[in-house]
Amino acid sequence: MLSAQGGQIMAIKEMEVQKPGDHVKAMMQDRGWTQAELAYVMGVAGSTVNQIVNSKSPITPEAAKLLAAAFDRPAEEFADLQAKWSLQNAPEPDAGVRERAFAQSSYPLRAMAKRGWIKSADGVNAHSELCRFFGVNSLDSVAQMRHAARKTTEGSLTGEQLVWLYRVRQIAGEMMTPRYDRAKLEEAIQAFAKLRDDPANVRLVPRLLDQAGVRFVVVEALPGSKIDGVCLWLKGTSPVIGLTLRFDRIDNFWFVLRHECAHVLHGHGKDAAIVDYDMEADPAKAVNEEERIADTEAADFCVSDDKLTSFYLRKRPFFAEREVLAFAKRNEVHPGLVVGQLQRRMGRYDFLRKHLVKVRDYLAGAMMMDGWGDLVPVD
Repeated sequence: MLSAQGGQIMAIKEMEVQKPGDHVKAMMQDRGWTQAELAYVMGVAGSTVNQIVNSKSPITPEAAKLLAAAFDRPAEEFADLQAKWSLQNAPEPDAGVRERAFAQSSYPLRAMAKRGWIKSADGVNAHSELCRFFGVNSLDSVAQMRHAARKTTEGSLTGEQLVWLYRVRQIAGEMMTPRYDRAKLEEAIQAFAKLRDDPANVRLVPRLLDQAGVRFVVVEALPGSKIDGVCLWLKGTSPVIGLTLRFDRIDNFWFVLRHECAHVLHGHGKDAAIVDYDMEADPAKAVNEEERIADTEAADFCVSDDKLTSFYLRKRPFFAEREVLAFAKRNEVHPGLVVGQLQRRMGRYDFLRKHLVKVRDYLAGAMMMDGWGDLVPVD
């Protein structure tokens, strides 16, 4: 071990750069020049040469050119030596620089500060605030939360996705809910089916989920995150459903909510959070059985798959608005849910868009939501 350390020390010494002054002094000795004679050749004061030779003053670009002319050498020889010497002897940066650089490049600090999740996005305080947000002493200790992605292309979570997920867990951890009861969640879903005809009915969702022991959290998505929802469990026993309401539409709300409820019902997400990305994309991109189950149940909840398929095959390729409205009324759902499913099947997302009404304001009247100018207080 000692010999290895000794070898490392010798290697470091071999790498040490020669003092610029010693290099000039060696050239003077080769020519037999004194400091006064070099000063005469360069046309500068003797004190200037003395400062250079004793490495008390750096070799400036001007001095490098004078030395080059005096010794018939490239000016870069002196300038490069001075630069290497200065760099080698410059003080080491604060160890926190690299960690702060990592934080700045990995996490959306300004967006977090704007949302009130951290107090500052600038300076050293931003680093300590980020550590506080994650509940760690060092960013090296931040866990890349275990999760199951909807698509294989997602890989690890981005900084935006990770902090959103942490925020959902923070808020969920502050909530007081009864013990999770699967039977009551099934009852809640049955109750949801009677709420689908009126967008104002979404205000009843938080209470129904709370009664079933499901922590329901809504956190506005951070720019670029593309997250729609998440299912995770606190301590493996308390389920959490988090939504972003990234698309404020009645069809998207019920589809994503029912999708996450399916994950909870089937016990998905206990080993790793189920993070659902970009659910507006083709559902066929779901690559695992858990997602296929949740997609199927969510779509069938919005509109019965058998009934919708029959309607679709009978009416395509032309779907009159009055026929769509009549079909929705017969199935006791808001027209937006039918339109949303037809859009997916047709690949036409401009079809009857006026029926995709907004629901966020109704939900905001029934629960605290983090985002859109509001902040849920957490310890």
